[in-house]
Amino acid sequence: MVRDGYFYALPLIAAAVLLGWLTNPVWAIIPLLLVAFFLWFFRDPERAIPSDPDAVVSPGDGKVTDVSMVRIGNQDCLRFSIFLSVFNVHVNRAPIAGEVRDIRYQRGKFLDARSPHCADQNEQNAVTMEGDGQTVVFKQIAGLLARRIVFNPKVGDRLERGQRVGLIKFGSRVDVVLDASARANVKVGDHVKGGATILAYLPARETLVAGTASASHGERR
Repeated sequence: MVRDGYFYALPLIAAAVLLGWLTNPVWAIIPLLLVAFFLWFFRDPERAIPSDPDAVVSPGDGKVTDVSMVRIGNQDCLRFSIFLSVFNVHVNRAPIAGEVRDIRYQRGKFLDARSPHCADQNEQNAVTMEGDGQTVVFKQIAGLLARRIVFNPKVGDRLERGQRVGLIKFGSRVDVVLDASARANVKVGDHVKGGATILAYLPARETLVAGTASASHGERR
């Protein structure tokens, strides 16, 4: 369990004891129900992490709401969007093994995480990772209820695929942005598990190098 669960639960336990002592014990039921909810919400189950070096795993639990090609700058990218309801595990995990190259926190709105506008307008944390010559960006996006995004690693840290990196408190969304050459392994409507479900497969580094060399050779001709 994430330790934040205890921070929420302990004051409520104290409130339940006081209510039960000072008033009717029945009134202690409400804070005790909230205790049970917070302890359950901040659960942190173990996951079997895929060993395939080309696999990109989901950074969070939830439902896939979008798999599409998007234009970012001058580059076509494949984007996955995953909605996390209050019933999902909210611990976030690294999508690939690699180094944290950049972390950018953006303050913003708290639109419903299922809104198509929340990826640009909502408060969010964008993390760029690089591993085996591939760059992957994943975003922790606050939702209608979320009010705090936690990301523990720092720029320069080396992360393993599926490693715990933080969480988003209450309803939220995570996006993963990959090179357009990645092969999707999930579709809209699928339910995924953080660190365990493979979202996509990145092309092998040798393939990218060969493709670049071939294109360069063609240009010289």
